[in-house]
Amino acid sequence: MIESENLNQEEIIEELCLCNGLSYEMVRQEGSDTSKLEMFFSGYPRIVGLSLFPNLTSLTIVAQDIKEISGLETCLQLKELWITECCIEKIEGLQECRNLEKLYLYFNKISKIENLEKLIKLKVLWLNHNTIKNIEGLQTLKNLKDLNLAGNLINSIGRCLDPNEQLERLNLSGNQICCFKELTNLTRLPCLKDLCLNDPQYKTNPVCLLCNYSIHILYHLPCLQRFDTLDVSAKQIKELADTTAMKKIMYYNMRIKTVQRHLSEDLEKLNDQKCKLQKLPEERIKLFSFVKKTLERELAELKCLGKGHSDGSNNSKVTDPETSKSSETVTGEPSLQQKILTKLNALNERVTFWNKKLDEIEAIYHTEVKQKKKSHGLLIPLLLTELETVGNFHFEEGTQSDDWFNFCYELILSRFCAWDFRIYGITGVKVKRVIKVNNRILRLKFEEKFQKFLENEDMHDSESHRRMLECLFYVFDPEVTVKKEHLLQILEKGFKESETSKLPLKKEAVILCNSLSISECPRIEFLQQKHKDEKKHSLKRELFRHGILLITKVFLGQSVQAHEKESVSQSNYPLVDSVFIPQKYLLNSVMEQRNCDCSARQYKWFVFDHDLVLPEYVVEFEYMTMESKKKSEGSVFSKDLKFDDEVIKMEPRIKAQPKLISLDEKTILSLAKTSVYSHIVYNLEYLDASHNHVITLEGFKGLMKLKHLDLSWNQLKKSGDEINTLCKHTASLLTLNIQHNPWQKPATLRRTVIGRLKTLTHLNGIFISEEEATAAMKFIAGTRMTQLSLLRHSSTKEERPRILSIWPSAKILTQISKLGAHLHPNGNWYLKITALNLDGQHLFKITNLEKLENLKWASFSNNNLTKMEGLESCINLEELILDGNCISKIEGISKMTKLTRLSINNNLLTGLEQHTFDNMLHLHSLSLENNRITSLSGLQKSFTLVELYISNNYIAVNQEIYNLKGLCNLVILDTCGNIIVWNQENYRLFVIFHLPELKALDGIPIEPPEAESAKDLFGGRLTSDMIAEQQGHSNFTQMQELNWTSSYIRTVDLIPVDQFRNVCNVNLQNNNLTSFSGLIYLPNVKVLCLNYNHIESITPRLKPQTHLTNRQLLYQKVPSSGYGQQGISKTNRDTMSTENLPPIMHSLEVLHLGYNGICNLIQLQLNRLRNLKFLFLQGNEISEVEGLDNLVVLKELVVDHNRIRALNDSAFAKPSSLLALHLEENRLRELGKLQSLVKLEKLFLGYNKIQDITELEKLDVISSLRELTVYGNPVCRKMLHRHMLIFRLPNLQMLDKIPVNSDDREKAEFHLAELQAKKNSLIPVTNFPMDGRSFGQVKTPPIKITNLILPGGLSHYMGSDITLSPEVEVSDRKNRNAGILTNNPRSIHAEIAFQPSRGISISTSLLSHQNIVSPTAQIYQSNQDEKRISGSNFLRSNRM
Repeated sequence: MIESENLNQEEIIEELCLCNGLSYEMVRQEGSDTSKLEMFFSGYPRIVGLSLFPNLTSLTIVAQDIKEISGLETCLQLKELWITECCIEKIEGLQECRNLEKLYLYFNKISKIENLEKLIKLKVLWLNHNTIKNIEGLQTLKNLKDLNLAGNLINSIGRCLDPNEQLERLNLSGNQICCFKELTNLTRLPCLKDLCLNDPQYKTNPVCLLCNYSIHILYHLPCLQRFDTLDVSAKQIKELADTTAMKKIMYYNMRIKTVQRHLSEDLEKLNDQKCKLQKLPEERIKLFSFVKKTLERELAELKCLGKGHSDGSNNSKVTDPETSKSSETVTGEPSLQQKILTKLNALNERVTFWNKKLDEIEAIYHTEVKQKKKSHGLLIPLLLTELETVGNFHFEEGTQSDDWFNFCYELILSRFCAWDFRIYGITGVKVKRVIKVNNRILRLKFEEKFQKFLENEDMHDSESHRRMLECLFYVFDPEVTVKKEHLLQILEKGFKESETSKLPLKKEAVILCNSLSISECPRIEFLQQKHKDEKKHSLKRELFRHGILLITKVFLGQSVQAHEKESVSQSNYPLVDSVFIPQKYLLNSVMEQRNCDCSARQYKWFVFDHDLVLPEYVVEFEYMTMESKKKSEGSVFSKDLKFDDEVIKMEPRIKAQPKLISLDEKTILSLAKTSVYSHIVYNLEYLDASHNHVITLEGFKGLMKLKHLDLSWNQLKKSGDEINTLCKHTASLLTLNIQHNPWQKPATLRRTVIGRLKTLTHLNGIFISEEEATAAMKFIAGTRMTQLSLLRHSSTKEERPRILSIWPSAKILTQISKLGAHLHPNGNWYLKITALNLDGQHLFKITNLEKLENLKWASFSNNNLTKMEGLESCINLEELILDGNCISKIEGISKMTKLTRLSINNNLLTGLEQHTFDNMLHLHSLSLENNRITSLSGLQKSFTLVELYISNNYIAVNQEIYNLKGLCNLVILDTCGNIIVWNQENYRLFVIFHLPELKALDGIPIEPPEAESAKDLFGGRLTSDMIAEQQGHSNFTQMQELNWTSSYIRTVDLIPVDQFRNVCNVNLQNNNLTSFSGLIYLPNVKVLCLNYNHIESITPRLKPQTHLTNRQLLYQKVPSSGYGQQGISKTNRDTMSTENLPPIMHSLEVLHLGYNGICNLIQLQLNRLRNLKFLFLQGNEISEVEGLDNLVVLKELVVDHNRIRALNDSAFAKPSSLLALHLEENRLRELGKLQSLVKLEKLFLGYNKIQDITELEKLDVISSLRELTVYGNPVCRKMLHRHMLIFRLPNLQMLDKIPVNSDDREKAEFHLAELQAKKNSLIPVTNFPMDGRSFGQVKTPPIKITNLILPGGLSHYMGSDITLSPEVEVSDRKNRNAGILTNNPRSIHAEIAFQPSRGISISTSLLSHQNIVSPTAQIYQSNQDEKRISGSNFLRSNRM
């Protein structure tokens, strides 16, 4: 046999030499020269013959039938070893290959990484395509750079790779890693540059199927150059991952803060309820205490009097009782002293009774608080898990609008049997909360197993599959309280086989049930027994009143009923997936007469495959008991109040005394009946200030002999300040009572007081033992910051770990440091500290930080700090947490310019000092929740802020939101719980509108429809807050002008109106107003400019009445439709609707409504402005002048550039005081209906359609007219309009912007006389009667034209003796027409035709009665044949 093996070995060596080109015969002599050997596919079944090659450095063996590694003992120089595609099952035989640098063992059957400890030079290790389950045995491979474990069975990473800090390339593809938490372990590999988890050559890791997989890896491993065979070295890729991760952290930070806020609000409600319940007992105790102390004082006075009387007499003490007894016998009544003692005993009983009531209320309160904290305590870990898994573990709270919530509710009710719970006094169950859990990792496993089962089973009926899916309750161990850690582990990782319990069945199967009684009754019985054994006297029903159910989705597969005598295990039921036991066979089931058949449907299930049980819903419920229907334990009955009244009425009665509002020096002197105040204070030994409203002890000074002090039942809060005061001014204090005060830190109050006030013997009526005093002194000593505490709670990490967490950096870093070595105080140890976490150390002051110059992250939460001091030298701080202290002012941090995160929640801050945050150019997160802040003005320059949490403060006015408008980077804001939430109508939309960059408000994301609603509601709204923001103050009483143009204003809402009482000028030009809106309430506005708006009416138009039919609505819009009312004209209807409206804006005198698109003056309701003097309506679409009848004091009316064709009867029906009327640029053809304008002095008719000169003659009725313009009308192209108007209007002083003088009048008379003479030569003069009279011949005086003034540019039409003057410019008020009037070559006067003549004397004769036209019209007609300058020679400039 040995010869055969030797022969085979020789053959193998010969084959080895042959394959590598070596001579078998010469190998023993030449083998030392060989450094590399290779064997592929066959011919080398064992590793033999390598001793012939002592200098071998590289060995490659591929696809051989080798089952073990051996024969390498002599290969001391071996650096590279390939044994691949073989049958190796164990790593061994490499101990002597200590120079090995590369080891390739892929495609073998290796199940464990071992025996590599001595290969310290190893750089490359490939173990892919094996059956390895755990990463281990690599601790000594410090130089390892390339590790390939792809294609194995690895499901966790852990900390096994932490020693391999030089690792650069890692391939874990094709394994069973399914959790993001495992991947975060790779962050401790600083040199890792190439990571592969999803190599196309291997199967996919389950973790690669999760959402945000790439983002998670790239964020946690920023140094990666290649990821999953792809190049990820681009900077943009890393920035995208960082940005996404930061958004995730911000989002979940917001959600966690929202949960914490909800908890605070719920606790506050519970506290309010407790205070309401305690109010009556406290009042009773206060009353009884007052009566009791008064009686005690009277009793002391009686004893003093009795003692003085006995001292003055010669009788012995023995005779006193006899004397008193005899006196009582004589009188037949007890003495006053005895009555006082009797009443004191009764008072003590009542005080004891009411104290018991207070304790009962307090006990109920603490129970409710504990339950609330427990309920909310589950949500925060769920959110943290959701963040860590980047949303792959997701949960949501259900409401009644969710179908799945109602499903769970109905499921629980359907599986609750009142018969099973009757022995516990339970009558029903109430669902408090349902949480839906969606674990993508577990769901993928469940679906994969379920699909495999369907593929393996020959089942084609979908109904049969559906029957195997069931919703069951998970059965918790009844002897173990359901803790959130255990519940979270199940929700995150599922039902692991490693789960331990007292029940051995849980190792084999997951225990479930379909009945509430099976899952809950064992728990209730265990708690009752435990309560009985401990002999406690707490509320019995509170033990089990609240409970938690875990509803799972289960695939039962093949199931059978359990055998009675066999234990439930996989070995006993190898061919089934689940086993069930009916309730009647359970040990704890009670077999008795029932009136229901629920037990027949109740089963307990055992499912062997843990992956087929998917947790889906967590249900918090409460049992309804008979006691819950009764009155609560803290209730008070009327008979108790009757007992109180009886005790109070007992003899002796107490006389009422006046109340003291304050205890000042004058009051004390009057009560003490002395004049020296210092003697009283210095010698005072006993002071009772209980049952008052004392809020501070600042007035306690000089009470050095005070021994007994009672401060119970007051409003003291600041424990640190008050204890400091007592330490300073009460050095001899022996007894102190500070109960029933709203102290801020009640948990440590007693220890703090005892440790600080060392002379105390009693605190709150309880004796202070030596042990308690010693413990208090030790506690006080531990509240000081020492070198030891700094070293114990610090870290020296230079960078914050890249983990998805919202916890403070100082907390994260110090927790990591606890796992490693502590810092030792050698050299400059203080310069190495970068993180400091001193949360919950009961600190009263921050000290000894002067040398920590490199401190970056610090947390001092849950201490007793009252000031922000001791941080001045920490100028490199990036994160500072001061939550849960007693700080009242932000100070000492203005030099921390690198600060990025600041949190001062749950303190006593009242404001934000100006310029505190101005230099913090990197501050992006600020949290100031649960303080007393009233203003946000100090944040106006915090432009880098991204997150601001300011909930539960005292912010009340809208203007504070305006302080944040400049923070363009702010995306998360929480102001919930402030007064503004209730004061501001539509508060949420208001904030969204004014801070358009926000993405989330009060913990709720802002959706696009919500932003649109905010724009619709608050867009274009002029409010008092906007004005205050612009002015920088809210004192509007001194404001006289309001100028707000071009701001898209739609409504005006100035509240309170009384503050704007001095505003007299308002300019809201170029906005979007449709009415005067809130301006009608301003009492003293005189000038109102609303040009370029969309004014339709003074007041907002009413919406159409909903009760009208469609036909009536159509008629309101289109009167010609034939529907609705008939026979009433539109004008009459409008008049009827506005004539009875009351007048408004009594001070308004000037109103500008130009360019508003107005077409109907009646709908405008201008008649209500009774004191209006100047009205400007230019540039509208008005076609009729109407609705101005009541404007009796109107002086000037401007309706230029409208669509007026004629003046109707109602335009100026009443005599008017109008002095100026502007009608230019309209479509006027007629000039009638002006007779009522008896006071009109200025009339502007330029650029209309007046063609007939007879229309101009109608102006004769306005005898007061002083200025007139008619240029731009067709009639101005004729010759005589100017002469005629000058002649007919004797008071005219200005015509077409040219003054009218006496020479003009003479010329006009002469010209008309000349024309009349020519007319007479054509028309015979006859006498005819007119108006009952007869015309006589009239002799006209001679007319002589001496001068004619024309515009420049027309002298070529006239002779050299004609003097021309330049045209008069148009006034500024007509600036819209100025360019047309001054620059156009066709001037108004150029349309006048001339016929110069001199020295001609013409006598005019009477006109013939046969002519039906006026004399001027006849002259006009006869002049058509005369030579004149044609108007067609000039450019037409009529704008109409």
